[in-house]
Amino acid sequence: MKGRHADRPNPCQLIFKLGCISQPNVLYYNLYKYEEKPTVRSVRSLKIVVLAGGLSPERQVSLVSGQSICRALRELGHRAVLIDMFLGLEGRENGDVFSSAPDGLLGDEVIRAQAPDLEAVRQRRGDSSPSLFGPGVLEACVRADAVFLGLHGECGEDGRVQAAFDLLGVPYTGSGHLASGMAMNKAVTKLFMERAGVLTAPWRELTYTREDIPRLTGELPLPCAVKTINGGSSLGMALPDTREELAGALEEMLRYGGHVIVEPKLKGRDITVGVLGDTYLPAVEMIPREGAYFDYEAKYQSGGSQEVCPAPITEDQWRAMGEAALRLHRALGLRAYSRADFILDDEGRAWCLEINTLPGMTPASLLPKEAAAAGLSYNQLCQRILELSLDKSLT
Repeated sequence: MKGRHADRPNPCQLIFKLGCISQPNVLYYNLYKYEEKPTVRSVRSLKIVVLAGGLSPERQVSLVSGQSICRALRELGHRAVLIDMFLGLEGRENGDVFSSAPDGLLGDEVIRAQAPDLEAVRQRRGDSSPSLFGPGVLEACVRADAVFLGLHGECGEDGRVQAAFDLLGVPYTGSGHLASGMAMNKAVTKLFMERAGVLTAPWRELTYTREDIPRLTGELPLPCAVKTINGGSSLGMALPDTREELAGALEEMLRYGGHVIVEPKLKGRDITVGVLGDTYLPAVEMIPREGAYFDYEAKYQSGGSQEVCPAPITEDQWRAMGEAALRLHRALGLRAYSRADFILDDEGRAWCLEINTLPGMTPASLLPKEAAAAGLSYNQLCQRILELSLDKSLT
């Protein structure tokens, strides 16, 4: 590569050195060309609400994602503020938060080993409103040029927030309300996988009560995976091997509403592939600590797992998963970015598990690592997501 970027390491060459890809790949090269745009600071500064938190089991992950996104946007020159969707702006709701919060309302949230106590979160809000939007949230979003969605889980990825913003005419990042709702529902996503020719395990959708558990414990095949219909971050998922474990898993899933899919327990390597625009990114392999699977703690606690990016797989395997992720992204009508999860079995078959419309953006998250392997810094990734979502260049 010639010109003013000749001294920069080409991500393709880095991948070759790691022995993962045998031939130059146009997808990596196209992403690398994006880096040639001046993205140190945005030429056009926007007022941006980074919406995070909310009332979701993935609340902590969302807040840490939001902190990182907000810092990146501020470094790019945007007037970004971080707002907890559920707790809102109590005490600030009548002012111009973009002028009155020079610190961007950045907090110091961390991800703990256990999911948050949502009832305790409810008690922290001063009003008794049933609204998932806290005081002043919608007003701030309406005044913003855009909302960067850092939400994770049911209250942010299922399309309801997106539908509210569509009605209010508020621009936001990521997929629209209908595509988000379909992708959040694992059974609906499975149907789209089949339609798009994406390999996925056979499944059974169940809605049950506690009285059904003895019958289901006796008839469901083992070993299996039991997943709540709209969970994420491996919350609301169990991998029972015995009847006793299955009964316990079904009992646990009642906490999430008793609506699940059950599929065979797949054995193999955990691989994920992100999509950015019309391009799939380098793959990541997640290797949990011995004797564990890639659960909530393994994902977000230091030492819980090892992530290798680019994944040590063949070019054909990476291409197959990347093309599958892109087909599913398009079939669901997703926008800007997503991340698909796979199990790569011993026979080299890649089984698609699910697709995430608002992938994690924490320092430990997978999508930023994939982007970095393709030559995009964290700040550039945030800028690119914003541009793709708003369908305009900001540089």
